[in-house]
Amino acid sequence: QIQLVESGGGLVQPGGSLRLSCVASGFDFTNFAMYWYRQAPEKERELIATITPLAPSGRFTAYARSVEGRFTASRDDAKNTIYLQMNSLKPEDTAVYYCNTLVGTDYWGQGTQVTVSS
Repeated sequence: QIQLVESGGGLVQPGGSLRLSCVASGFDFTNFAMYWYRQAPEKERELIATITPLAPSGRFTAYARSVEGRFTASRDDAKNTIYLQMNSLKPEDTAVYYCNTLVGTDYWGQGTQVTVSS
């Protein structure tokens, strides 16, 4: 049974930082790309970060323009975990953040709320 469990969300002031985590289980984590999405109120879910597995072509990360330069995705294959380090947070980053993978079909975590507000 494939499971993704996010954590690390919360309330932070503009300019602050948070680190989200997503623990994966039930599949061969090292061989699959992982993704971070977010969904703000009344908006569509948005892909914000991609991190590929190490094989076959080497680890690769990609970011949406809205977060590039402020957010960093990483993964620890020994812990079956991905991370999203979020710096210089803005009120428009307020959203529910989800991790995702595609193993035959899409799998999603339950999401973690990030609120950026003074």
